[in-house]
Amino acid sequence: MSIEVLIERYGALAVFLGAGLEGETAVILGGVLAHRALLPFWSVAVAATLGSFLADQIFFFAGRHMRSNRFVGRMLAKPAVASVQHLLERHPTGFVFAFRFIYGLRTISPIAIGTTQIPTAKFMLLNAVAAAVWGPLFTAIGYFFGQGVEELFGRLPLPHHLVAAVIVPCALLLALGLVFRRRIARLYHGIAGRQG
Repeated sequence: MSIEVLIERYGALAVFLGAGLEGETAVILGGVLAHRALLPFWSVAVAATLGSFLADQIFFFAGRHMRSNRFVGRMLAKPAVASVQHLLERHPTGFVFAFRFIYGLRTISPIAIGTTQIPTAKFMLLNAVAAAVWGPLFTAIGYFFGQGVEELFGRLPLPHHLVAAVIVPCALLLALGLVFRRRIARLYHGIAGRQG
């Protein structure tokens, strides 16, 4: 069963679970369905916010308390963890707020943050604020992009509309994520070069 069908059938619950597991795709799809008046906009946005917050808290606690777990060990062995930890040392507050917006670092970052000295209360507060921005933002992308698809292509049948409305914003988000990831890598290498 596809994620579109799950969201259409189970509504905000599917968005809540999808936001934690799938990320942006589930939330954008929820926004598209909100545009089609199949789901209320704010129920999608709140579900996305809560799902994202909860998933990142779980990953954070996994990094803090379950380092010997096989999954956590595999995640912490990834090369990107060194960049995450270095950025955390330089910009702890900014990075904790921003990691969920950077493609490729969404799952690994809260685990890596959990291994640092950042207090749990600080992470929880920043995680809540960032999720409260992220959920409505990505819901709105789906909502307003859904309107754009209808204006460009007419009122397509739901499955075609969803495919069109998901592929293009996901491609744009992927491109933006790659740009930010390169900037982070350049920043990291520049800092490392000055220290070396």
